[in-house]
Amino acid sequence: MNYANITRSFMKRYTDLNTHLKDIFGTKVIKLSINGGFGCPNRENGPGCLFCSETGAGDFAGDPSATVSDQMRSQKHLLSKKWKTKAYIAYFGSFSSTYADTQKLKKLYDEALAYEGTVGLAIATRPDCLGKEILSLLEYYNKKTFLWVELGLQSACLKTHRLLGTGYTPGIFDDAFSSLKERNIRTVPHLIFGLPREDDAMILKSVAHIASKKPWGLKIHMLYILKASLLYDLYLNEPFHILTLDEYSDLVADPLLLHQADVVIHRLTGDPPRERAFLPLWSGNKKIVIQTIEKKLHERNSFQGKYFYDTM
Repeated sequence: MNYANITRSFMKRYTDLNTHLKDIFGTKVIKLSINGGFGCPNRENGPGCLFCSETGAGDFAGDPSATVSDQMRSQKHLLSKKWKTKAYIAYFGSFSSTYADTQKLKKLYDEALAYEGTVGLAIATRPDCLGKEILSLLEYYNKKTFLWVELGLQSACLKTHRLLGTGYTPGIFDDAFSSLKERNIRTVPHLIFGLPREDDAMILKSVAHIASKKPWGLKIHMLYILKASLLYDLYLNEPFHILTLDEYSDLVADPLLLHQADVVIHRLTGDPPRERAFLPLWSGNKKIVIQTIEKKLHERNSFQGKYFYDTM
């Protein structure tokens, strides 16, 4: 097999989202993070997932009291200082962004798509927030625009889900993933490395579980602890091992090899709000984390999908 003929970004040694979108749209595409004011069924019936922040993973999203258009305008202004582009993905990433009736969802999604320069829609949600009507709505948008749906698995281990209090099982995730795939909807599972009481074997089990499903994309990040959170309280009462940068980068560099080369890697590290970050402290330097992972891939002469190519 002539690896040099594989058409992908070998500078990064993995198929990154930025390059993938640029190949599709012919220009730099940035995500504008929107807070649609959604809730979460797990917070209505209890304290919520152990790892979730008070903003429901929307620490960098817009103000939910503002309209979708105003949030996108504000995000565009903020990000224009870093990137010059006129192409945007409207990203609903806070809490469970399908947890509403279809009329409300359609109004919000349509407003986002109507914003000038919007070329696609990204929606993050829980696997238990995808009823038949929601799936039909997503199928409609999948035919209308460039859509992907992000779905939290975090771990394929049932014991871990019980500890985290996610309120769903890996089996429910599998059913939701299958429902999206049946409708040809691009799906991006989320995995967290370093969850309490998980060892390397358990982490790699989760990676293999996702790899077997051949998703369109993948998000990986380390477990980080925010001050004044449920996870923070757990750690103070029952300290557990926190991955070092070396341990984390070793794990990420290996799982990438399990995936086919065309799985789009959306994230290799988390991005905790610095003012609330507790552990690990290294997680606050996103650039260093990515550089460490890429350095290890280079040193090992490894790249995403290598195992697949080696068997051809």
